[in-house]
Amino acid sequence: MGVVMNGKRVLILGGGTAGWITANLMATHWQDKGFEITLVESPDIGIIGVGEGSTPPLKSFMDVIGVEESEWMAECKATYKTGITFKDWSIKPGFTEYFHPFLSQPDQFSAPAFFHNSHLRRNGVDLEGHPNHFFLATELARQKLAPIAPPNFPFEINYGYHFDSALLGKFLARVAARKGVKYIQATLQEVILADDGSIRSLKMRDGQELSADIYVDSTGFNSELLQKALQVPFISCAESLFNDSAVVFPTPQQDNIDVQTIATAMKYGWAWKIPLTHRNGNGYVYSARFCDKDKAETEFRAHLGLLDADIEARHLKFKVGRVSEQWHKNCLAVGLAQGFIEPLEATALDMVQETVARFIEAYNNGNYTDQFRQDFNNRINARFDAVRDYIVCHYRISSRTDTDYWIENGRNEKISNSLRAILTSWIQGKNITDELERQKLDAYFPNVSWSCLLAGKGIYPTQAQLKPGNELAHQYDVEKVHAYIRGCALNFRPHMEQLSLLEKAAVKAA
Repeated sequence: MGVVMNGKRVLILGGGTAGWITANLMATHWQDKGFEITLVESPDIGIIGVGEGSTPPLKSFMDVIGVEESEWMAECKATYKTGITFKDWSIKPGFTEYFHPFLSQPDQFSAPAFFHNSHLRRNGVDLEGHPNHFFLATELARQKLAPIAPPNFPFEINYGYHFDSALLGKFLARVAARKGVKYIQATLQEVILADDGSIRSLKMRDGQELSADIYVDSTGFNSELLQKALQVPFISCAESLFNDSAVVFPTPQQDNIDVQTIATAMKYGWAWKIPLTHRNGNGYVYSARFCDKDKAETEFRAHLGLLDADIEARHLKFKVGRVSEQWHKNCLAVGLAQGFIEPLEATALDMVQETVARFIEAYNNGNYTDQFRQDFNNRINARFDAVRDYIVCHYRISSRTDTDYWIENGRNEKISNSLRAILTSWIQGKNITDELERQKLDAYFPNVSWSCLLAGKGIYPTQAQLKPGNELAHQYDVEKVHAYIRGCALNFRPHMEQLSLLEKAAVKAA
C-alpha cells in the first residue's frame, strides 16, 4: 500500500456484513479527505451469516451511503420488518404473546393511551395494559402490510428489514468498490507490533506485508487484532446471559410473507423465524449448560414439524460479552470482534453502525489522532451494557418454570444495578422515563421499548389485586384507539405487493 499524501490509510481485516458496513461508512465520510481504505479478506474463512434481521437504523445507513431500497432489497432477498412477536415467554393469562413495535409518528396519538393505562394498571387499576392494542406497527404485522405509506401520508414510518446476510455482504462489497475501497484476498499469517505496542503491519501468507495508520478488526469471534495481538481483555456476560449455542437451518417460504420476526421461547432458550423472499431463516439459541446439541436439534425440529425431514442443520457456538476497549492503540474492533450480546433484538448491525459512526466522529474531532479515544470507548461500552441489560430483562422477568433453564433465569441475581433500578421503578408503579433519563439510557432503548417489554410479559399486579378505577382513569377508549390504528393501516399496501414492486424496479434497473 502506497503512502497517501493528504490522508490516512485504513486497513480493514475481514469482510462479512460488519466489515463492509465499516468500509462503506468510512469511504462515504472520508471520500474528500484523501483517505485510502482497503479491505483484506481471507478466501479460507467463511462468515457466520445468520444475523438476518435489523432495526430501523439500517435504513439510515443505506440513506447515508446513497443506496435505494429498489437497488438492494430484491438482490438481497429482503423483506420489511415492523417489529418482533414474542411467543411463550410468559405463562400469565392474556400475556403469553406480545409484539414489540418500531415506533412511528402516527403512534403519537395512540401511545399516550398505552402509557396512561399501563401506569395506572401498575398502580392497581383494572385497565387494558397489553401493548398490542396501541401501535400501528402491530396492526401492520397482523395484516401483513408493508410499512411503506403513499407519498401523501403525512407521517414518518420507522421500520427494519430481514435480509440474506451473505448476499448483503456481497452487495455492500460492490457498493464499496464504487466508492474507491480497495480489496485484497489474503490470509493473515502474523501481526507485527511496533515498539509502543501498536500494530506496525500485517504479514500475509502470500508474502505481502500490509501497513496502515488505522487497523479495523472485523475477524469475528477470533478477533485476530484487538484480542489476540493487542491482548485487549474480553468481559464475559455469561453470568447474566446463559445462551452460548445455536442450531440453524432454512425452511421454504410460505405464499404470504410475514412482516415481522417471530421469537418463540423454547425449553432451553428461544427460536427465531425470519422471513425472506426465498426462504425462512430459522434458529434455536440455547444454553449448552442446560441442553446438549443433539437434544436442542431434536427439540427444534419438533418445533418446526421437521423431525423426519432431510435438512442438514448447522451448529454454532458463541461467547457473550464485549471487549474492555473497542478502540485500542491504532486498532478499532467491529462486529463480533468487539463483542456479542445475542440476536434476540437484532441489535448487532446497529452496534456496528454506531461504533463506526462514533469512531469517525471522534477521529475527525481529534484531528485524526486518538485524542477522544477514551470518550469513544466509554460511549460504545455504555451502549453495549445498555443492550445487555435490555436483553437480560427478557429472561429475568419470564414467568416460565418448566425447565431448570427458565427457573435459573427467573431467579438470577447476577444483574446490573442499572437493570435492578429500572425493574424496581416499574414494579413500584413509578414513571420509568424518569429512571431511564436519570441513567441516561433513553437514547438506547426508550420508554416505549421498556414498557412494551415489561407490559407485554404481564409484569402487573394480579387480576385479583386490580380495582375498577374512576372516570378519569378510564379516559381512553381502547376500541376507539384501535379503530384509529386500523384507519391508519388502510393507507398501506400488502407486503407481497410492495415486494413485487421492488422486484420489478430491480429488473427494470438491471
